[in-house]
Amino acid sequence: MTESVFKFELNDEQVGIVTIDVPGEKMNTLRASFAAQLDEVIKTANENKVKGLVFVSAKPDNFIAGADINMLDNANSHEEALALSTTCHDAFFELAKLPYPTVAAIHGAALGGGLEFALACDYRVCSDSDITKMGLPEVQLGLLPGGGGTQRLPKLVGIQKALEWMLTGKQVRAKQAKKAGLVNECVPQSILLEVAIKFALKGKAKATKPQIDKMSALLESNPFGRNLIFKKAAENVAKKTGGHYPAPELIIKAVRASVELDTLKAYKTEAEGFASLVMSEVSKQLRGIFFATTQMKKEWRADDAPSTNKVAVLGGGLMGAGITHVSAIKAGVPTRVKDVAQQGIAGAMNYSYKILDKKHKRRILSKAELQEQMNRITGTTDYSGFKHVDMVIEAVFEDLKLKQAMVADVEENAQEHTIFASNTSSLPISQIAEQAQRPENVIGLHYFSPVEKMPLVEIIPHEKTSEQTIARTVSFARKQGKTPIVVKDKAGFFVNRILAPYVNEAANLLLAGEPIEKIDKALVEFGFPVGPLTLLDEVGIDIGSKIAPILDAELGERFKAPDAFNRLIDSKRLGRKSGRGFYDYSKKDKKVDESVYELLGVTLAPKLNKEEIAERCVMQMLNEAARCLDEGIISNARDGDIGAIFGIGFPPFLGGPFSYMDKLGASEVSSKLATFSQYNSAFEPAPRLVQMAENGAKFYDEAQEKAQEPVADETADAE
Repeated sequence: MTESVFKFELNDEQVGIVTIDVPGEKMNTLRASFAAQLDEVIKTANENKVKGLVFVSAKPDNFIAGADINMLDNANSHEEALALSTTCHDAFFELAKLPYPTVAAIHGAALGGGLEFALACDYRVCSDSDITKMGLPEVQLGLLPGGGGTQRLPKLVGIQKALEWMLTGKQVRAKQAKKAGLVNECVPQSILLEVAIKFALKGKAKATKPQIDKMSALLESNPFGRNLIFKKAAENVAKKTGGHYPAPELIIKAVRASVELDTLKAYKTEAEGFASLVMSEVSKQLRGIFFATTQMKKEWRADDAPSTNKVAVLGGGLMGAGITHVSAIKAGVPTRVKDVAQQGIAGAMNYSYKILDKKHKRRILSKAELQEQMNRITGTTDYSGFKHVDMVIEAVFEDLKLKQAMVADVEENAQEHTIFASNTSSLPISQIAEQAQRPENVIGLHYFSPVEKMPLVEIIPHEKTSEQTIARTVSFARKQGKTPIVVKDKAGFFVNRILAPYVNEAANLLLAGEPIEKIDKALVEFGFPVGPLTLLDEVGIDIGSKIAPILDAELGERFKAPDAFNRLIDSKRLGRKSGRGFYDYSKKDKKVDESVYELLGVTLAPKLNKEEIAERCVMQMLNEAARCLDEGIISNARDGDIGAIFGIGFPPFLGGPFSYMDKLGASEVSSKLATFSQYNSAFEPAPRLVQMAENGAKFYDEAQEKAQEPVADETADAE
């Protein structure tokens, strides 16, 4: 018999204190067994004639962090998924209709099903701690809140705010929750239980109107206004998702049902939507990504290694400033910026200040907290202070001799265990470490721009890098809020290597007469966040031009970028940073710079439809991904999928390049590549794909057992 997660205790005031504690787990997660166990608690409470019930967590940093995702993954039919939602509804209905008050005392995370549990209570009291956060992030797993969240949340915070939170998966902090009316009180953790007990003795809560401004109240109070709200929400969703993600549409439908249908029909709308999403291919892929990233957190642990308590960053440019920010602010460690000029140091500090100041203006940070975080950043034009740093992250321009000289300087001025991590995007780490006295401490740590927003880092050990250095670097990258993948030390590593042929094919299509905007739209409609030519403009055409020759020299002719692109650089069209590239950025709305066609010698002659354009670009990426796996650049398909999704925005709903190839089938992928290779040898199928096509093999073994450890749906970032 399953041990109950609920422990009932009656206090002197006849209030039942129910402690939530999932045995043997760090987090409380909502399980299928909760419903029956909650029913037993209610029976015990009734027998004891309680005046009220208070639910509090025994965990130090979470109330209920969400539903156990394995529970959803184990649903084998629409009916089973529907039962998960309706069982939850029934349990929470029983909780809501009790004749005495129920109170959720929240400290830490109350997310997904955890917040829905709290919403079913009469009152919610939360701690004012920084770790207290509430939200319904199910949309990030391709789901909608299936425990009554779409029905109860709008009644507390209003339709518009509820839609905003659910459609983005936003998590709100304690003070925001109090201001919005999500919680009744926000107090120090030391008196949380005491205040919750007082609410339990107040009597049943009466329905109140949401705490919203007059204009919002007017809109939400009549059918015409509500219609405008739902119409606008649907338009925004269509624009952002391109129709690839069904969850947002069904969230809107369920919220609409909460104000237009009777209770039973409205809850049925939510349950049906939830069930259809649980069984959808999109949600399965998004849950797969979630499982993969959770699994990766258990690898390359550095429990016995020296911790990284102080960091230095070489270079105060754009990348250096971003790395400084995630080190000092996200990871929370003192960070020293070294630059040849005071101007570079000031620029790096100002970079962080601007980000923090925005948070201060939004009242996320106090002035004192802003100053405290800024105090972690110091600067120097020499190597003073390096005797105390545990890791030096180099972020200067791609010059091998300069990087080698910096290795020597760091070895002379830092500790014996200090790691030298190079943020190179193309230079082999073995060459950077070639003259090092302690090559075991040298490693690649490749960030993507903008550093504070892009979730991926590539960690690149060379042959002599120690395992402890790898583990320490992985650990620190996670501390910075990053998802690290460990890749082999070969030109382009993984992300840039699969990106280069994709971008080159877009360039070839442009030179063949396809319009710039059409190429970009084709890939955006496929599911990428931006098109390949826009991406080149964002990164900088000159940056791309420096990487291409290295890939060409190391990996062969298929990486050769079109010579015509040198004309863009010669004419100072470097992309957004110079105001012009493929697009003109001189005005508020970017537009294609028509003069580019003449400069490149292109005569527009569109021949392909958007699906054909997307297929040609994507096939290049898929082919190169297969080659990378074959050569051991990545250790498995999972890392490749995560790298492509988090590094270059490969459509998450497709699960990544390897999941997508499994869906298409190796035979189809290989066949299409062979067809394209008749006019361009760069499309020649990777040997691994040809072999897999012959054997009917897949990158992921379907029979492979998934780890059945409880995993909560805590998917959104607190900010």
